[in-house]
Amino acid sequence: MRSGAKVAVIGGVFVLVAGGVGYAAYETLGGDGGGSDNVASQNATPEVKTGPPSAEEIAETSKGFFDAWAAGDAAGAALLTNNEAEAEPVLSSYGEDAHIGDVKITPGTAVGTKVPYTVAATVTYSGKSKPLSYASELTVVRGLTTGKALVDWEPTVVHPQLTAGATLKTGESSTAAIEAVDRNGTVLTKEKYPSLGTVLDTLRQKYGATAGGSPGIETWIDPAEDGQPDINLLTLAEGKPGKVRTTIDAGVQAAAEQAVKRYGESSVAAVQPSTGAILAIANNRADGYNAAMSGQLAPGSTMKIVTASMMIQNGLGSIDAPVECPATVSWKGVTFQNLNRFSVNGGTLREAFARSCNSTFIKPVKPLGARAGTALGQEARDHFGLGRDDWQTGVPSFDGSVPESSGAETAASYIGQGKVLMSPLNMASVTATVKNGGFKQPYLIARDVDDRPFATASPLPANVAEQLRQMMRYTATSPTGTGTKSMATVGGDKGAKTGSAEVDGQTSNSWFTGFSNDLAAAAVVQEGGHGGDAAGPVVAEVLRAGR
Repeated sequence: MRSGAKVAVIGGVFVLVAGGVGYAAYETLGGDGGGSDNVASQNATPEVKTGPPSAEEIAETSKGFFDAWAAGDAAGAALLTNNEAEAEPVLSSYGEDAHIGDVKITPGTAVGTKVPYTVAATVTYSGKSKPLSYASELTVVRGLTTGKALVDWEPTVVHPQLTAGATLKTGESSTAAIEAVDRNGTVLTKEKYPSLGTVLDTLRQKYGATAGGSPGIETWIDPAEDGQPDINLLTLAEGKPGKVRTTIDAGVQAAAEQAVKRYGESSVAAVQPSTGAILAIANNRADGYNAAMSGQLAPGSTMKIVTASMMIQNGLGSIDAPVECPATVSWKGVTFQNLNRFSVNGGTLREAFARSCNSTFIKPVKPLGARAGTALGQEARDHFGLGRDDWQTGVPSFDGSVPESSGAETAASYIGQGKVLMSPLNMASVTATVKNGGFKQPYLIARDVDDRPFATASPLPANVAEQLRQMMRYTATSPTGTGTKSMATVGGDKGAKTGSAEVDGQTSNSWFTGFSNDLAAAAVVQEGGHGGDAAGPVVAEVLRAGR
């Protein structure tokens, strides 16, 4: 042992004291310390281990980390990670800033190098206490320089919603509490409608100060980025909530929440065509991201609604005019094909739309010449309100993107790929525009609440809107329509369009959009396959709730 170091035994725990600093080893890890290797040098250089950590090392390292964390020893726990410098302040803030104590951590069964666990703790502040519980996981890795088994440091180790630079805090809330209600006055909570969690947090940040409420005492995650809403984890004392009325319909929202449970990485949005009011937003995603409103994904053949509108308005086709649907079509040296290279002889645009014939929506556009790379984007902006970055929904959302294209990307854009990007809300709005005959900007908060401007667009010519509606109806009801199976249980005046978008050789993303009476919805299921396979049932369940 290095000169000057002393060993003491306190309560059965070995403590190495060197230079006045103590390091508590909650488990004897074969002489291993933490990621900083602050262990006294030995006369013989120990062999550095390589390869994945063993099951025994995983168990010992995770237990040592849990024990130190639970005991409030941030320094000791940080030493057992591979990033002591970043881990220690976060672990310290757990008790010091978030006032979380009486921590009990229960590990689950390790799966490989991952160890799941649950945390049961108590938050105490200003004489008030409440229990806090949640689940997370950590990964044990081999230290690159030490060869020791260490916890791979990520902020999610401390809490699954914690991100880099964010901090846990407890105190008087930074914004006043709100009571968000749906269009009929039903209270909307994260517990009952979990997909609305980020939306409710944003509404509180944006409207809490003007809704007449007062702050409470809470535990929350303070985000690293300015402008992002706090994430409330626990309320120790209620403030006086101010009421914020939304356009959400609790019944449709409940159906949307249930529908996305069918598939992982799925999102759906529902809009009222006659007003633009957003009736439901739901996501089932591992990352908690509100992709229903802010996702940016290629929409596949659902974009053919806009393409068909552009074709009709430019004299390139009409609903009952004959069209070609060859198995393949070439554009600038690149060959595009229909699903399974099917072809249709002697069909019309109505039939090609219903069967989602790619070649029909590429070949007739060639006569546009130099305008081919801009015509779709112009149609999207002028009549569907897309791609102008001017939607004011009341919370963050994406407005869609249909940029100018060239070469083979132009052909890809007409079938919803290339550089075209949409969210489910965008595609629900496209369908709502067709059903209504003109664009109504989607919104979650009424414009008179904060007098914000709404985006506008030119109405679709009446004959164009009617042709689009008829094509969507045919897709949802005809024997050959790709949306017929999914829409079979949906009543009322109904229409649909399917889509699938290939992404980097993965299974296609499944897209579906449809309307029933005065309700339009769109969904995406990432890697869900064809549009009717996964996204179709999600949309159908939401549309049924609107009857």
